[in-house]
Amino acid sequence: MTTTQSTEVPTKVAPPAATSPALRVQSAVIKYGFIFVTVTLFAYFALSEPSFRDSATLLDTLRYVSVAAILGLGVTLTMAVGGIDMSVGAVAGLGVTVAAKTMVSYNQVGLVAILAVIAAGALAGLLNALLIVVLKIPDMLATLGTMFVIQGTKLVLVDGQSITPGMTRSDGSTAPGRFTEGFLRIDRGTVLGIPVSVLIFGALTVVAWVFLARTRWGRVLYAIGANPEASRLAGIRVGAYRALAYVLSGVLASIGGLILASRIGQGDVSAGTSQLLEAVAVALVGTSVLGRGRPNVWGTALGAVLIGIITTGLTIKGLPYYTQDVVEGAVLILALIFSFTLSKRRTA
Repeated sequence: MTTTQSTEVPTKVAPPAATSPALRVQSAVIKYGFIFVTVTLFAYFALSEPSFRDSATLLDTLRYVSVAAILGLGVTLTMAVGGIDMSVGAVAGLGVTVAAKTMVSYNQVGLVAILAVIAAGALAGLLNALLIVVLKIPDMLATLGTMFVIQGTKLVLVDGQSITPGMTRSDGSTAPGRFTEGFLRIDRGTVLGIPVSVLIFGALTVVAWVFLARTRWGRVLYAIGANPEASRLAGIRVGAYRALAYVLSGVLASIGGLILASRIGQGDVSAGTSQLLEAVAVALVGTSVLGRGRPNVWGTALGAVLIGIITTGLTIKGLPYYTQDVVEGAVLILALIFSFTLSKRRTA
């Protein structure tokens, strides 16, 4: 009996091909492109405008973006669970109204106003959670509805007029209170030369980063955003965590409202209206930082700084305010290209 020998030659597994230069460049652009844009713009304004280099100007820039940045942190939390909070601007505006109403109309101290504003933000977050988690309304639609309800509510609270110290109220009486000095220090005060609002922005950024990146709760939020059904099957209480994200977003928006109220020193009924777009923009911009392609705290903070650099630099150069919107929109589009278009091509 004869045996047949196999004539097959074992195939050699080829070593993985080295990454081509083009792919390496693309990967670097995705990972560091937005940081490069930020540094380049900062260097351009610093070299072309001496006043831009002043420490006072830089601190004023951070102070200016602190409200949008803090609201953006709230949006980042809701994006982490796969949603988005479109009511943050209205909640900040509600905070301005509640602070003014508490101190000017009811003659209460600043601490009472702070607690009232934070409570109002938490209630707004709970309303969003109720609509989204319990009533199953899509996040964007629910928070848009909440935005209009809150905007109308704050007008009802003040009979459609801004609250200022010494104003004549609808019943003919004079408002007895005023914004206290301690409350006004929230934005106008400094500690070792640094504005208090900048310190609040920095502290909240660190806390939010620790929460999202270094705790189980943060990892669960990201897991829910990636795959809510798999998270549910793993035993995670998806609804509770999504509700937590929206409540925290409401609280952060109310803190932004406190800074805004301290900044303007009155209960302006239009306050917070322009903050929504900037807050959403900085959160979306943040997704492109370091090529992560997902909401992250440091990215949001850098996005806010970039918006501040652009606004301050263009203002110093004397460009009209409406051109700033064009530039900010272009930067947002650029960030989205980094986050989605280029990153998808890399993984294709």
